[in-house]
Amino acid sequence: MPDAATLHIRLLRPRDIAVAMRLKEGAGWNQAPEDWERFLAMSPTGCFAAERDGLVIGTATTISYGGILGWIGMVLVDPLNRGGGIGTALLRAAISHLDSLRIPTVKLDATPQGRPIYERLGFSEEYCVERWTLRRDAGGAAGKQAAAKDVDRAAGPAQGELEEICALDREIFGADRGGLLLSLGRAAPELVVTARSGGARRGYALGRRGSAADHLGPWAAEDPVAAVEVLDEFLRRTDRAQVIVDQVCPNTWIRAVLEARGFEHSGPLTRMYRGKNACAGQPARLCGILGPQFG
Repeated sequence: MPDAATLHIRLLRPRDIAVAMRLKEGAGWNQAPEDWERFLAMSPTGCFAAERDGLVIGTATTISYGGILGWIGMVLVDPLNRGGGIGTALLRAAISHLDSLRIPTVKLDATPQGRPIYERLGFSEEYCVERWTLRRDAGGAAGKQAAAKDVDRAAGPAQGELEEICALDREIFGADRGGLLLSLGRAAPELVVTARSGGARRGYALGRRGSAADHLGPWAAEDPVAAVEVLDEFLRRTDRAQVIVDQVCPNTWIRAVLEARGFEHSGPLTRMYRGKNACAGQPARLCGILGPQFG
């Protein structure tokens, strides 16, 4: 068992990204180096590393959304060092940081293994999230057609379009994370998809290029028809062999949409909160979350 006395919790730094990626890969997660860069850019004093003998053996990240909601993610511990309270020490550092900012609500998405730890630290269940994965041949005809079509979209969606999506996301998610969404939209403009009817926006989605798969989310729609329209267009624009969606259970009809398109259930998560749940948002309008690391 690791010796807690030799453990040092410090700020995560840009030079730690390579080892953080190795920890992430050991856990089988899908984050890319750009995701770690976003954490550090958005919360330079709220991302932490657990270090022993000069080696980083664990991480945790935090983000503040509008000063009303704190998000904890990327709680990772090297497999050889698990069981000695390192994850708990990282979580306490993350919670302490968010408490110092007087943020009333803290949330995270827990794996089944992590949930008991979070419960001991005062987190309660909000609702379930289910991961769904589509596996297919990469570089198919549909993907090639999408790539050709989107050549003239290199500049991405108009600024006003992304800002409109950010405003809708603020209602549905429950807090302002517009800066993060703008960053994601600019990084993968071809994966910004909208559905409209009579000029009104009925659905939208952004996408993120992960290390092993494209991640669809946030994905919101007013009805199954709009959800299918957005999903089909997203799948047409990406030719990755894997596409991931983290579906929220309060949305009672999106599971059938995913099954109809060949997605397979690949694991549960639990959205949890600590403090007042003043940022509940409107999860019934949400099809897929941005991702466990971001909310």
